[in-house]
Amino acid sequence: MKGDKNENSELKDSPPDNGVQTSQYNSISPPASPVADEEPFSTYFEDKVPIPESENQIFSFRKLWAFTGPGFLMSIAYLDPGNIESDLQSGAKAGFKLLWVLLLATIIGLLLQRLAARLGVVTGMHLAEVCNRQYPTVPRIILWLMVELAIIGSDMQEVIGCAIALNLLSVGRIPLWAGVLITITDTFVFLFLDKYGLRKLEAFFGFLITVMAISFGYEYVLVKPDQGELLKGMFLPYCAGCEPVQLEQAVGIVGAVIMPHNIYLHSALVKSREIDRRNKKEVKEANKYYFIESTIALFISFLINVFVVAVFAQAFYAKTNIQVNEQCNATGSPHTDLFPLNNDTLEVDIYKGGVVLGCVFGPAALYIWAVGILAAGQSSTMTGTYSGQFVMEGFLNLRWSRFARVLLTRSVAIVPTLLVAIFQDVQHLTGMNDFLNVLQSMQLPFALIPILTFTSLTSIMDDFANGWVWKISGSVVILVVCAINMYFVVVYVTSLNSVLLYVLASLLSIAYLCFVVYLVSYTAAVHSLWHFVTFLMQTMIL
Repeated sequence: MKGDKNENSELKDSPPDNGVQTSQYNSISPPASPVADEEPFSTYFEDKVPIPESENQIFSFRKLWAFTGPGFLMSIAYLDPGNIESDLQSGAKAGFKLLWVLLLATIIGLLLQRLAARLGVVTGMHLAEVCNRQYPTVPRIILWLMVELAIIGSDMQEVIGCAIALNLLSVGRIPLWAGVLITITDTFVFLFLDKYGLRKLEAFFGFLITVMAISFGYEYVLVKPDQGELLKGMFLPYCAGCEPVQLEQAVGIVGAVIMPHNIYLHSALVKSREIDRRNKKEVKEANKYYFIESTIALFISFLINVFVVAVFAQAFYAKTNIQVNEQCNATGSPHTDLFPLNNDTLEVDIYKGGVVLGCVFGPAALYIWAVGILAAGQSSTMTGTYSGQFVMEGFLNLRWSRFARVLLTRSVAIVPTLLVAIFQDVQHLTGMNDFLNVLQSMQLPFALIPILTFTSLTSIMDDFANGWVWKISGSVVILVVCAINMYFVVVYVTSLNSVLLYVLASLLSIAYLCFVVYLVSYTAAVHSLWHFVTFLMQTMIL
């Protein structure tokens, strides 16, 4: 990629520029591949956005605007159909009680995204590229496969979300498989918008986020949630009267919000701005503005998620199937068969959620919901494609044409999605969504461990390496998130009630845990070796 020719040179000081001491910050180990000296190429960075100069201002709105873009693209992963489905299930099963979990998960996500952005800004490389340079071949390939699995799982949710939205908008005339094909086609078209300018592409993503905000905001205003209960659920970390169902949903919220491939994505997106990484002041300033932008973007995504939770908490919490069936019958809905005549608690997904809104609040609510889901699915499918390209290019050091790379990364994720769409009915996808959430949850350590490792190494980050507070708090956060998601996996596997699946899951879990332990051990070894080398150099100098 641009600027990669010198990215493996050793840390060195350059002459002061206008009184500002400058330094080069990037990885120094291992040496660059010979391929790095070829013609640089890019997927998203063919035109970098210039940063305006400012006269010693502490804060500049012009600079913030110049840095605005990558954080909003990153925030789309917090609004994909998998998250929307988690939101509506949280509202329907627990009411407003789990909003504090959503808030906490979003804050944790922001802190992890901060690490990803800092890595990209300081080193000029994204996380997959750093992994390529730091890990041995076999672990690197395994790590790539794990991240690729997470991308495939996320992509299936996103593409099928688009297909469900098209099915709802067409009143069932567009089947699931046709919706998948339409989504694939228009994703290819939209992805080449960056040929017309990076800012135009970012503006298009901004438009899709606006569509989501308006669509789900309309549902929020229509339903009129209890604001007191909403604030209580958001700021009181307690779940009164919660049972295992609600606790599992809380775990599901964390798993849906914090997505492994998004760490890789954000570390790459920040490379799209013109930053002189030899200038410590510019690097520090870029880190500051990217953090502000990410905070704003995730705040907006959090509000949209709250809209969805609140709508289903207010209108459908503790409702039974027979109650919804009667309401659908009263409005003449053709979907009454989705809700059996029993007193079981209502279970919804993004398809049934739209149907229920249409039954209770009229057809407009259904169609506006579908438009919001379509915007969520389309935008997250596009950013998912970028994630796939960055991950594959970084780990495998691909030197293909842009179209070939897009085609390969799309095919890897789309083929299983199309098979599911052909052989699965649109009304019975909830089980698959639960499986995909578990799949993505299991891949979290393969993003969190590397990002904490590399941002803590002074050999890579120099003056911008994590301090002890960040190292300790980051380690605690990673342990908690991984423990929560492993609990989610255990709950899911035990619900399958199959001895064969138990045995298979146990064997896979042993292999999985061994690899996680290897990554942690490798991290500890790298830290120890670097401290030893630093101590040795200091001793020799003295």
